[in-house]
Amino acid sequence: MTTIKSKAVIIGRSAADVYAYVSDLNNFLELLPKDRIQDFKSDGDNCSFKVSGLATIGLKKKEEAAPNKLLLESTEGPFSFTLDIRIEDQEEGVKAYQIAEVDLNPMMKMMVEKPLTNLFDHISDRLLKVLS
Repeated sequence: MTTIKSKAVIIGRSAADVYAYVSDLNNFLELLPKDRIQDFKSDGDNCSFKVSGLATIGLKKKEEAAPNKLLLESTEGPFSFTLDIRIEDQEEGVKAYQIAEVDLNPMMKMMVEKPLTNLFDHISDRLLKVLS
């Protein structure tokens, strides 16, 4: 397994506010890079989307520990992974970041580790922008 951790962002909101937003997977579209995503579908607990030029990715809620943790699990895509969204109380709001555990062989790791890191950092940046 390959572990990828996004950058952390400080959001001036309560953990409950941030958790309510990220736990509704309908909102995930606002966090993804709009120019690279097509065919986004969601029912709130599951979502799927096509990454331009690549594969369709599906996610579902696996574990919820409100208001500090939401664990998502892949349901389709070129590799299996989990995305652990963490929300930690801070003096000035909350610190939010993601930890992905991705099942990659060494060849795939060389190809996708940097793009996935960039994607998860983008999600952190968008979360900060949307909730600030």
